[in-house]
Amino acid sequence: MKEFNLKTPNLAEGEAEQKRQEILAYFNRTFDLDDKLYETLKDEKAFYMRADQLRHPLIFYYGHTSCFYVNKLVLAGLLPAHINPVFESMFAIGVDEMSWDDLNDKNYNWPSVDEVRNYRNTVKSTIIKLIKELPLRLPIEWKNPFWPIIMGIEHQNIHIETSSVLIRQLPVELLQNASFNAICDSDEQPVQNELITIEGTEMQLGKPHHHHLYGWDLEYGNFEEQVQDFKASKYLVSNAEFLAFVEDQGYHNEKWWTEEGWSWRTYKKAEHPLFWEKDAESYQLRLMTSIVPMKWSFPVEINYLEAKAFCNWKSAKTGKKLRLPTEAEWYRLVNHCQVQDATEWETAPGNINLEHFTSPCPVNQFSFGDFFDVIGNVWQWTESPITGYPGFKVHPLYDDFSTPTFDGKHNLIKGGSWISTGNEATLHARYAFRRHFYQHAGFRYVEAEHEPNIRIDSYETDEEVAISCEENYGDDYLGIKKYPLQLVEILEKQIKNPSEKKLLDLNCNTGRLAFEASTIFKEITAIDASARFIRPAIELQKNGLLRYVIQDEGDLQLFKDVVLNDLKLNKNTNRIQFMQDDAMKLKERYRNFDAVVAFNLLEELQNPSVFLNEIHKRINQDGIFILGSTYQWKEAITPKENWLGGFKKYGEPVKSMEGINDILSTQFTLVSTPFDLKHIARKSSRNFEVMHSEVSIWRKK
Repeated sequence: MKEFNLKTPNLAEGEAEQKRQEILAYFNRTFDLDDKLYETLKDEKAFYMRADQLRHPLIFYYGHTSCFYVNKLVLAGLLPAHINPVFESMFAIGVDEMSWDDLNDKNYNWPSVDEVRNYRNTVKSTIIKLIKELPLRLPIEWKNPFWPIIMGIEHQNIHIETSSVLIRQLPVELLQNASFNAICDSDEQPVQNELITIEGTEMQLGKPHHHHLYGWDLEYGNFEEQVQDFKASKYLVSNAEFLAFVEDQGYHNEKWWTEEGWSWRTYKKAEHPLFWEKDAESYQLRLMTSIVPMKWSFPVEINYLEAKAFCNWKSAKTGKKLRLPTEAEWYRLVNHCQVQDATEWETAPGNINLEHFTSPCPVNQFSFGDFFDVIGNVWQWTESPITGYPGFKVHPLYDDFSTPTFDGKHNLIKGGSWISTGNEATLHARYAFRRHFYQHAGFRYVEAEHEPNIRIDSYETDEEVAISCEENYGDDYLGIKKYPLQLVEILEKQIKNPSEKKLLDLNCNTGRLAFEASTIFKEITAIDASARFIRPAIELQKNGLLRYVIQDEGDLQLFKDVVLNDLKLNKNTNRIQFMQDDAMKLKERYRNFDAVVAFNLLEELQNPSVFLNEIHKRINQDGIFILGSTYQWKEAITPKENWLGGFKKYGEPVKSMEGINDILSTQFTLVSTPFDLKHIARKSSRNFEVMHSEVSIWRKK
């Protein structure tokens, strides 16, 4: 299979016309390999069988990769119309067990194989014509019209591998090797695994947007992690090494398994790895299209849950603290072994890119210095759930590639397998699967005294909180500046020498005012009654990254990232203390502030008069109190008898400002005439709520 040479192209260097021919050849080789994969199905009924109940039949994937090209190119405006709208709807969604995936066969009337084959050929001709005629300028980056073409090619590479895993689960009598006949026949004497020390260091993860290789959106960004010293197993865990766990009744002992793992094992009634087949007292190994006598020196191929159970079992047996490596530790291993990226190979240094075998091979066949199979042979499970690096941005043409997996339930696999091609074979590749899923994936273990650094940066989906996040950190809409920025301007005008002063931010919401104030104030205490709203602020303070989801239109959503460094607000976050408390009964320790801001707080209080009568106790003499309110009183929150205004008394209207003045004037002097501060809450892409909060500024007598 080496003739396919499916290394992803350099998109930054070279002459335009030479690059066009390179991309055309890359497209053709990828499409041809995809065709050859389905030639392993010698019986057409195999196209309509469900190899995995959580996956569509293969006829779906046969059409999916081609319809992806069309859908993305239409979206990008590079194709004027759909080629087959029915197919491009039917084959669009359903590659994972997400809530929106319809896996009910009763809802589909699958076309014939010939119909899909003809569709694929039409798409192929269309893309070839586009590649030949589309203007090309280097470098090819996100907004370049050739980017969605490369996206389609790399997407096809992914499905060549994932479909091969489904084929591996079909009855072998329906399959043939076809072009995938370079199966590794050797089975060497199983080797004894050992642990080798790797010195820790600070690792830089993520790649810049101007990188010369294609990348999926979650590959970009910048994340630093201090990796401590650890030991890593010299080899991937082989079938022979894993056999000891099976024979020790590992699949029947709950104590080795996580709760999720034991639930899966119980449900599946698993007795051994999926690709092991028990034959009387011996085992056989299921490869992609055939069953062979067990290859004990091959890497075991299992899901994360099984790998984790093995590590727990082996830890107890050896007295060592064993686990899977984190993503950063895997990159440290790559760095230690000086592994080159795909475009730097003349020949693949491991069993990858289909350059050596169309199956796994012994775990001691491809060395990388002291270690073996650092890349290739089978993917390697990690302890790290997938999430984006700080700076992550969703690509607008494929907004659901990454973010649905940022749920803490999908773990990263690293290193690629024998059939990993294109982007999959690059060092920056980041793919993740649910922990119970099977791929061509195994594992190596590490020994470390420290607990792994696990980041789960899930997206804030609470609608009210997300609206606050957008109001605080999102775009300016309708020409209206974000209210925290307006408030900071007011503070700067009213407070002399703020670098020596303390600020109390009441009703801080998701924290933008506190972060802005940290650039000028000595100390900020930011308080909100709701932990829902404080949590994103603390997340941003702790990790420098905040994620949330806002409504676009209908069922469509937009995924937003806030990077504190991008806002230039990351330098003084230690000056901020976020706390949850009730403004009507603040703890005694919240005193001696030089400035207090209470924006849109009064309308959230059960009795705002109590708050106003007590706030002077929190403020130093000559301190400033900035009060803002929409006066949007709601009886469900503030009983009518507690309203400060907005009612008639003795037949005359009473404004809320009058009630405020009656209370505050005993302890404060009104600095200037109250004024309106306009701000906006974004409800969806075409629904905005414009509000006017009346702001009054008071100086303590």
